[in-house]
Amino acid sequence: MMLLLAGVLISFAIVFGVARLVIGRTAVDRVVAIDMLTVVSIALITLYAHLSGRFVYIDVALVYGLLSFLAVLAIARFLEKGP
Repeated sequence: MMLLLAGVLISFAIVFGVARLVIGRTAVDRVVAIDMLTVVSIALITLYAHLSGRFVYIDVALVYGLLSFLAVLAIARFLEKGP
């Protein structure tokens, strides 16, 4: 029951994240939406790892989180300097 609830909440987060990505007015709004979608996808990967019993996907989620963090830092630095 709890795993079903987690799946539903992750689905809602994906829908709201994509909506924010589409209607975001500034580049910062879109970057925050993409960052949120990466966090939600990490949650989805870990949920799948739990359901399938293959916990090697947890390592994949950790690496994906680290790369996502570095990408957001690079984008923030680029946006700070301006075009």
